Amino acid sequence: MTEILRVRSLRKYFTIRDSYFWKKNTVKAVDGIDLEINKGETFGLVGESGCGKSTLGRTILRLYNVTDGTIEFKQQDITRLTEAELIPYRKKMQMIFQDPYASLNPRMTVGDIIKEPMIIHDLFDKKEKEERVRHLIDTVGLKADHIRRYPHEFSGGQRQRIGIARALAVEPEFIMCDEPISALDVSIQAQIINMLEGLQESMNLSYLFVAHDLSMVRHISNRIGVMYLGNLVECGNSRELYKDPMHPYTKALLSSVPIPDPVEAKKSKRIILKGELPSTINPPRGCPFVTRCVSAMPVCGDDKPELKEVDGRKVACHLYN
Repeated sequence: MTEILRVRSLRKYFTIRDSYFWKKNTVKAVDGIDLEINKGETFGLVGESGCGKSTLGRTILRLYNVTDGTIEFKQQDITRLTEAELIPYRKKMQMIFQDPYASLNPRMTVGDIIKEPMIIHDLFDKKEKEERVRHLIDTVGLKADHIRRYPHEFSGGQRQRIGIARALAVEPEFIMCDEPISALDVSIQAQIINMLEGLQESMNLSYLFVAHDLSMVRHISNRIGVMYLGNLVECGNSRELYKDPMHPYTKALLSSVPIPDPVEAKKSKRIILKGELPSTINPPRGCPFVTRCVSAMPVCGDDKPELKEVDGRKVACHLYN
């Protein structure tokens, strides 16, 4: 498959200060990520709250400046491009935000919201813009009279559809979906996921899909990456990773997924993680998971394991060295 995105040793650090007189601290939100996403593929990203999933996605889109590492989009290095140089890539790389209401301008009608990206990138003439807005409204399952309404007049699911239409307005090739279904009802979640899959097939889109719902990620993703404390600890084919997780953290994470079959649910064993979640300001020197891992060895506290290929999958764990 053709590779559309390549990330190498990506780091995003934030500098914070508790008070005016105290010393500055560094938050290592993303700490050396390597990943690739292929054309037409959905790459799922899972992990606990605060592990750096959304920060990674926003850094890849260059909404945050990169601390270190490289980002290549279609074999072009976009890591250090200026805002003006990024404009052509903004059209090709779009984002669906987690909170649809907060990401939509309450003073603009739906038609103007969808039309705005086309105006910014100087796409189409006036008539073509109007036609494209109507086409996108129909594509995401809204009605023609919705064009003249405002965001507050819609439900959460409808607002997310508006956000998706806005992302599609400039004909992107890659979309970062930042937990696009977390604020929606279960029935609406299924509709949005089915729509995203249909759009991907018809427009050959590539997705980076960030979510907490592990079952949904399994359903929509071709490959899955598991993040912990700013690090990618395991990455592989969706079915294989769920069937036979390798990293101790992945095993614990997947053991929390509810099983609809009562008989199978009784057979399954929930893995309860013990110990404190380390701070991203002062992470462990070795493996980031060492403080909570039941399989920790002396080497885990001293050396940080690299993400290496093991049996067709990538895992960062000393158990497989």
